[in-house]
Amino acid sequence: MGRKRRKSTTRKVIDAELDRISCLPGHVIDQILSCLPIREAVRTSVLSSQWRYKWYTLPNLVFDRRCVSARGSQDPLDIENKLLKIVDHVLLLHSGPINKFEFSDSGQDFVEGIPGNEFDRWIVYLIGRSIKELVLHVLAEDEIYKIPWCLFSCQSLQRLKLACCWLKPPTTFEGFRNLKRLELHNISMADAAFEKMISGCPLLEYLSLIEPDGLTQVNIHAPNLKFFSLLGDFVDFSFYNSFQLTELSLLFDTQSNQSRLRGCSSNLLSYFAHLPHLQHLDISHHFLKYLAAGDVPVPVKLPTTFVNLSFLFICIRFNDMKEVLAALCLLRSSPNLQRLEIIADYKEADVHLTLGSYCWEDTFSGPAMPIQVRHVGIGGIAGIKSELDFIKFLLMYSPMLEKMIVKPVEYARADLLTKLVRFRRASVQAEVIYEGKDSS
Repeated sequence: MGRKRRKSTTRKVIDAELDRISCLPGHVIDQILSCLPIREAVRTSVLSSQWRYKWYTLPNLVFDRRCVSARGSQDPLDIENKLLKIVDHVLLLHSGPINKFEFSDSGQDFVEGIPGNEFDRWIVYLIGRSIKELVLHVLAEDEIYKIPWCLFSCQSLQRLKLACCWLKPPTTFEGFRNLKRLELHNISMADAAFEKMISGCPLLEYLSLIEPDGLTQVNIHAPNLKFFSLLGDFVDFSFYNSFQLTELSLLFDTQSNQSRLRGCSSNLLSYFAHLPHLQHLDISHHFLKYLAAGDVPVPVKLPTTFVNLSFLFICIRFNDMKEVLAALCLLRSSPNLQRLEIIADYKEADVHLTLGSYCWEDTFSGPAMPIQVRHVGIGGIAGIKSELDFIKFLLMYSPMLEKMIVKPVEYARADLLTKLVRFRRASVQAEVIYEGKDSS
């Protein structure tokens, strides 16, 4: 009898230890489930009665490659069918609010193409659940998926990210009144529709565009916009009533848009006239050429000083003097700049192009106020005169400079390092670090 009592006691202790997972507080279980892929979250229903229906109320639903088991058929059509069934099953059983719905292949192209009516059906369902965050990377059967009009009636949206879609809002569309973050990748949209949508999002703070199609010239009215990023073909943006914008990142390809680079006034003056509070400015590839364009001379300094600008990244073709002048204009207009990153933007063959003569005193005259930059990085230089004069300018008028890192190209001039160390420096603590093949 004593032996049986010991077994019973041991079993109760083991059972109690195994059931500890059921005693976890509800908010802890919710936190654990939120960190799991949907597939794993559903499987937790077998752990105990406390967990059985917990996944039904997950507020954030993310459907991607992790939802489908790595075992079994890897045929895209089979994976697609499994994924569709998983999405439908989860939405059918789900109860409670849905804050986020994300469907994305993360660029893996693990499905061949989902019928557009499937996305239509999900969007209608999510609108009825007052979705706050919607992320759709659409790889539809048709050439491009057209977002249904019903989505433009969803005023609960706070974040919207769409990829590979066609957006054509109805004429009655007045914007998303609660939207704060908008990300559009590889979308097609007309200028007027885009401009109306942005002006109808009064709370919009974050706007990102990657390879947009159909946009050419757009006026942006966004009183709360803080971040704007564009990667792709040239789009002429004008900012009005966007005085809160603090971070601007532009990577344009203007090679195929040379006709837009000619004008009767300076693009530098018009583009930055309504952006007085910039803190972070990223100008990549050919956009500096656009800023330098115009039939009038590049201004020495902008009328409105960038007193808040602390970071500046620019790509410069140093054999184009107008681009050099545009870069100098930005530097003279940024007295409180803390960090400067520069990339010489040309190929080896371009280095030998003839640069018109210029006067050092006129071109590289000092700014009205010293540049407060502390860290400078310059990459891709070959050692041509305009590059060296630009570096000389920075060293002469940056009394707070602490470190300058120079990264030359492989075909750089052999005497580049020798010339750099001879330049006079306004800062006694300035350290010039040369990261070339002969830096040892």
